[in-house]
Amino acid sequence: MSPRLTPLLALLLGAGALGGCEGRPRTTSGAASTVASAQSGPAVAEIDLSRGVTEAAAAGLFGGSRQRTTFDLLRTLASLGDDGATKGILVRLGGARVGFAGASEIGRELEAVRKRGKPVICHADEYANDTLALAARGCSRLWVSPAGSVDAVGIAAQLLFGKKLLARLSVDVDFLQVGKFKGAEEPFTRESPSPEARASLERALRGVRDAWLAGLRQGRPSVAVEAFEDGPFSPEEAKSRGVVDAIGDADDARHDAEHLASVERTVARFGGSEGAGGVSRGLVDALRSMSGSSHAGEPHVALVRAVGGISMGSGSPLGGSAIVERDLGRLLTRLTKDPMVKAVVLRIDSPGGSALASDLLWKKLMALRAEKPLVVSVGAMAASGGYYLASAANRIVAERVSIVGSIGVVGGKLSFSRALEEIGVHAETVAASPNPAAASRAGTMSPLVPWDGPTKERVLASMTSVYELFLKRIVEGRSLARETVEASAEGQVFAGDEALGRKLVDELGGLTRAIELARELGKLPGDVPVVPAGDPTGLFGVLTDGDEAEAAFAFPSLSRRALAPWIEAVPELGVFVESAAPLVTGERALAALPFAVVLR
Repeated sequence: MSPRLTPLLALLLGAGALGGCEGRPRTTSGAASTVASAQSGPAVAEIDLSRGVTEAAAAGLFGGSRQRTTFDLLRTLASLGDDGATKGILVRLGGARVGFAGASEIGRELEAVRKRGKPVICHADEYANDTLALAARGCSRLWVSPAGSVDAVGIAAQLLFGKKLLARLSVDVDFLQVGKFKGAEEPFTRESPSPEARASLERALRGVRDAWLAGLRQGRPSVAVEAFEDGPFSPEEAKSRGVVDAIGDADDARHDAEHLASVERTVARFGGSEGAGGVSRGLVDALRSMSGSSHAGEPHVALVRAVGGISMGSGSPLGGSAIVERDLGRLLTRLTKDPMVKAVVLRIDSPGGSALASDLLWKKLMALRAEKPLVVSVGAMAASGGYYLASAANRIVAERVSIVGSIGVVGGKLSFSRALEEIGVHAETVAASPNPAAASRAGTMSPLVPWDGPTKERVLASMTSVYELFLKRIVEGRSLARETVEASAEGQVFAGDEALGRKLVDELGGLTRAIELARELGKLPGDVPVVPAGDPTGLFGVLTDGDEAEAAFAFPSLSRRALAPWIEAVPELGVFVESAAPLVTGERALAALPFAVVLR
């Protein structure tokens, strides 16, 4: 048995996180827009994204929270396109961030509504790279608040390296990797990225940039392409350069939308005060979650969200979304056996995590695929363990700005024996075996004993075995030649276009296209409903099963509180800690993205 590593390890692991070009803190428009509750008659539909949009709903007291997901938003936009009473759309972005993959899909759906002759007006307090891409593609006119800004600043990644700090603290680093591009140990052992790691990251970033600029050029063809990377702009300069169309608050944008749509009122349809009036929407959601979906008893497509780091059973160390093998595995088994589930769409947004959990889930996904079609939709990323899961699908659909790949294995630990010596604490290992080699193995995962040469060889051999299994699973799941997989392995990461060319994905598109594909593969009518499966069950689930309670206390709340200020200041740190968390619980091998790549 290996002792748990201290919370300090989780914090030090975060030294490898990457930041991006960060805009100003998120804000919410203070404009008091007059919005009517849902009634009949022609109107502008308001879509309020000022609080962002998530892949999976968080648990509430009685079940899924009121927070709406990407799937809910896409379904709402599709219905507005067909709704004869909806004459236009107002999108309120505030200062939110939706991510590049979210911006691509939401912008595409808004564009479809606009092409049906309905004006789509966007208003933001601050535009960032992602929300600008959304608005440029999907909106007829772009408004920005008078005191806001347009932060079109280009795309970059910033890497943090802690070698000097660890040396100063006398902390020994034992990290190994399988795959020359993986770069797992570099944040701890180098002061800059290796040529291989830099080349892989730069190639992926160029792919994302190409897709981002293409979308901006398509939506704002009169704007010089250089302008999209020349910000930040004041509202006046952004307007003068054609990046936005008008300056004003949310009420001004609402009046503009109503004028263009030739109507006199606006109705909230998503976010904000959506559903105001009558019975509390929160109560309706709670009752619905306790009684089950109205479509669950009829043939349907199941939508499963796999978001966050992958672990065996401990959940997220930071209290956020996580892919827990026990919970997702149980859900996949249920869906496999459910005769009413005719196809499954798995939405993945994950940097990976536990290699063991990834493989166990891969097997359950393959078992599901043997019974019914399985389509994967990649959100921001399906990296390492995330791609491990994706490879089990019949088809993989990814956005051009999605990050895909990182096929490799990492593992290691930090040892604090020298650091403790410097403050007067001596660590002594007493082994049961008189054999020196066996004695050194006994402390393999201890944070008090650094690895010797033979131990490193043993650990590396174990990791190489996991890597070989990873390649084998992809070859089987994707029906590819091993040579094809190897050419894209060893930790390389790719944006959607190159991933498609390398046969890591099957086509480009978003969640809507993945759902269409699932219906096609299942030979299902186009109106077969899509039912989200496995959403949080809240108190009801805790009382009946207890798993959520166990996950909530798997990591000390003190650790979460200690990390919270760091995560809020540098969100990329959270991504790294989430994917590396299995090392804290004693796992040796990770299928995880070593750098926290969060694009801004």
